[in-house]
Amino acid sequence: MQDLKISKRKPSYPISAELSDYLTEYSRNIKLPVFYDDLLRFQGSIVVYDKDDNDTLWIRVYYNEFERQEIELSLKKVYTILHSDGNEDTVPFLSVDAIDYCTFGNSKPFRIKIRNILNDNFTYFYIKTADASRIYGLELEHILSPYNLNFLVYKDTLIEEHIAGIPGDEFIQNFLPKCDKSEKSQIAKEFVKFNERCMIRLLGDMRSYNYVIVPTHDFDQVVYKIRAIDFDQQSYEGKFNIYRPQFFKENMKMVELVSETFQKLSIDQYKIEERSILVKRFKSYSTRIHRLLDCMAVDTISKDEYVNLLKRTIYDYTKDEKFKKCKNMGEILINALSYLNQNYENVKPKSYM
Repeated sequence: MQDLKISKRKPSYPISAELSDYLTEYSRNIKLPVFYDDLLRFQGSIVVYDKDDNDTLWIRVYYNEFERQEIELSLKKVYTILHSDGNEDTVPFLSVDAIDYCTFGNSKPFRIKIRNILNDNFTYFYIKTADASRIYGLELEHILSPYNLNFLVYKDTLIEEHIAGIPGDEFIQNFLPKCDKSEKSQIAKEFVKFNERCMIRLLGDMRSYNYVIVPTHDFDQVVYKIRAIDFDQQSYEGKFNIYRPQFFKENMKMVELVSETFQKLSIDQYKIEERSILVKRFKSYSTRIHRLLDCMAVDTISKDEYVNLLKRTIYDYTKDEKFKKCKNMGEILINALSYLNQNYENVKPKSYM
């Protein structure tokens, strides 16, 4: 499979006044005690290795004593705001066990490990620069996917909760070969739906290391779900196939699994299921998503050449004249969701009364 070429260094787009108002309206825009730039003042670092001594591409950073105390207190407060009501009574029982920094990719995030010293439970959250396209991606995932997302924005700083799961590349290499026939069929179905969902809402670069597999134990089986964890490439690239996970070489094993497991009729069935459920979510969040799309329609989150390439490609697929008139990525997504809604709006169950 020929690998898709994407922009390695996507520019960071500022948060517009309209998007800021939207985030405030839906309680995403909250004053925080720490900025992304504060964490860049580290004095030293060491490489973080996994249990097999492989470089994880993360480094563990350290601060001088005075700044460390101030930064750790601020991070504990951020944790209480993200996961609770901001009450600081629990701060004395929290410990910042690690602050890791990743120079790989566009967002260069900090990963914060917070531990409750009373019971040793721990969790992670991430601090990144607040890129507008990434925020649109997070909100669209929250609205149009089966999963809720918790994140906060303050000026140029973005706080994201950790999405737990097995990294897709690790799952494909170490876990997928051990799955039985029934589990592989279920995973194949989820990949078809995941592929369709990313394509429709224009979430790009879903290589295997940008999503996780989430196993959940049901009473008689293990249920597998696929969740995106990287939203940098929301509505940015001009090549349509970048929004289709099936075309990345890192996902070849998943594509082979789908082709070995299903006939075209079954694949089409699962695509229709995902399109129909997307329409239901779209209608359920009608006011909120239209408010978000209105922000996108007056925002700049991509290059003109990418917009022109993408709208021509989607027109070739749909033959819908509206795409030819799109001026930016927001308008393309509005018309894509409108096209979906028109073609799959009859999703109400039949009434027999």
